[in-house]
Amino acid sequence: MTTLETPETQQRTGPRTAAEALDAARDHLLLLQSPEGWWKGELQTNVTMDAEDLLLREFLGIRTGEDTFESARWIRSQQSADGTWANFHDGPPDLSTTVEAYVALRLAGDLPGAAHMGRAAAYIRSEGGLPATRVFTRFWLAMFGRWPWDELPVLPPEMVFLPRWFPLNVYDWACWARQTIVPLTVVGALRPVRPLPFTLDELVPDYDVPRKGKRGLPGWDEAFGALDKALHVYQRRPLKGLREAALRRAGEWIVARQERDGSWGGIQPPWVYSLLALHLLGYGLDHPVIRRGLDGLERFTIRDEMGRRLEACQSPVWDTVLAMNALADAGLPAGHPALERAAEWVIGEEVRGPGDWSVRRPGLPPGGWSFEFDNDCYPDTDDTAEVVIALNRVEHPRAEPAIERGVRWMAGMVSRDGGFGAFDADNTRGLCRKLPFCDFGEVIDPPSADVTAHVVEAMSHRGMADSLLVKRAVVWLLKAQEPDGSWFGRWGANHVYGTGSVVPALIAAGVRPDKPVIRDAVGWLRRHQRDDGGWGEDLRSYRDRTWVGHGASTASQTAWALLALLAAGERGPVVERGVRWLVEHQRPDGTWDEDHFTGTGFPGDFYINYHLYRLVFPLSALGRYLRQAPSPRAGADAAAPGELNGESKESS
Repeated sequence: MTTLETPETQQRTGPRTAAEALDAARDHLLLLQSPEGWWKGELQTNVTMDAEDLLLREFLGIRTGEDTFESARWIRSQQSADGTWANFHDGPPDLSTTVEAYVALRLAGDLPGAAHMGRAAAYIRSEGGLPATRVFTRFWLAMFGRWPWDELPVLPPEMVFLPRWFPLNVYDWACWARQTIVPLTVVGALRPVRPLPFTLDELVPDYDVPRKGKRGLPGWDEAFGALDKALHVYQRRPLKGLREAALRRAGEWIVARQERDGSWGGIQPPWVYSLLALHLLGYGLDHPVIRRGLDGLERFTIRDEMGRRLEACQSPVWDTVLAMNALADAGLPAGHPALERAAEWVIGEEVRGPGDWSVRRPGLPPGGWSFEFDNDCYPDTDDTAEVVIALNRVEHPRAEPAIERGVRWMAGMVSRDGGFGAFDADNTRGLCRKLPFCDFGEVIDPPSADVTAHVVEAMSHRGMADSLLVKRAVVWLLKAQEPDGSWFGRWGANHVYGTGSVVPALIAAGVRPDKPVIRDAVGWLRRHQRDDGGWGEDLRSYRDRTWVGHGASTASQTAWALLALLAAGERGPVVERGVRWLVEHQRPDGTWDEDHFTGTGFPGDFYINYHLYRLVFPLSALGRYLRQAPSPRAGADAAAPGELNGESKESS
């Protein structure tokens, strides 16, 4: 697997100009391209991926000593000094993540008396112990006899029979959630128990802890509490024929959605739970579906000096088109061999068949692209938009028909309000969120500002800015602007990402830079530039608004801010200081260090460090800056343009 890292012994040879920084970044990115034409950086998340992998293997009886040793080494390396594990770099401790990591290390032979385990156990007890963990964590504990099944919320497999118009049918859930929920209904109905070879008594607090429940609006807690009690009664005495038919249908539903690489949707949660569900339904370890699923996990496994770790997902389509756009921004001609190879590979990844998206859009011809190497069930509008932009900038004989199909599919996925969700149209029923079962992660896929912006930008590049579709989407974006001038970022951290996505899209759609909506956004970015010249926003901003626009400067977030400012026609000290931050923080090999996570899976719960973000977005920003700036020099060896213009940092 290609890595973005080089030996720590490399030293910077001297200050660079912006043009030299661009050349170094471009050359580094070109070296990372695979022979097949794609790019893929590591998609780093948190240690629950690795803990649950060990728990899955323990449950199936296939855990090996080597895998356990290597995974445990990685899990230990991510433990904080206080004994806890977080969901993102430099983030606060997370109880459920810490519990899952702790149990995995117990499987690996780490004893409760060890110092690192003692610190973890003390934190777990102080936070309420196992009763205070999220539902998914207690599901794992129940499978190993360390939590009562009767004290978990119930979702019956019979829900697969609910018609599509009925509330809480499986297509009311976002694609990632429905793929997880269906297999979990099987696991929850069969209630397996395969005891661990140890207890977890050391995690019991010295006081009674109220059972964790989902807090909702007055009335909803009572209504769904009553529903959950009724479902518990039914779980004890289900209608035998109906239950058997539901389990059979759920199994068929799961098998039908396995991808060629053995995954489900190319993401870890439905993959793991689908394997568990099918195994409990009688699929043996030698069954082709199970075998393909287990073998496919190897492709998502990284082994290095830090240990063994799993990627929750892989993002080759997304990474490739972002790289293509960055290289085009850096000045590579449309017919460059690297872009031609990338275009050939991307065109081959087009999804040409129906998927779950067609449930709500049955008459829409297929088209579009997904995120992963193999995911034919769930193309998404976000990837498709970036593919359209990238293919629109290259010379390839098969590009135009693919672009036209992608645009047609994307246009058909518009929601009733004019915005765009990622995977489904009109996936907006909030009832799913209120279930006691759903205490972790977003479970629906409503339109978001960043996705809608990418679609607007793609269609505008295709000459559709004056279409009713784009105009409605622009109105959606105008309404979604925050009072402070920013936009919320659903799939990236956070308001810096949202604003960095929307401003270039609005400009592409014909909104003039002097309009209040653009000036307010520029003002927000100006106010949130850090003293060092960069931009950063901590992921805690999803739960705590005091973090909005605040955090350590990162390469990707600085680039997002610059892309918005450049699109708005900004020049002067704010832009120059941002460019200088990129130049001064570039590594000798042309990329940037970025330990902080800047990608979002579930706002408030699950985050991603895309290892290629630190390279592609700064390259795009530098390319656009040099193409538009009066002078190509803005480096550590150059005077600050603000100073050349008689301006100072304070006057900006």
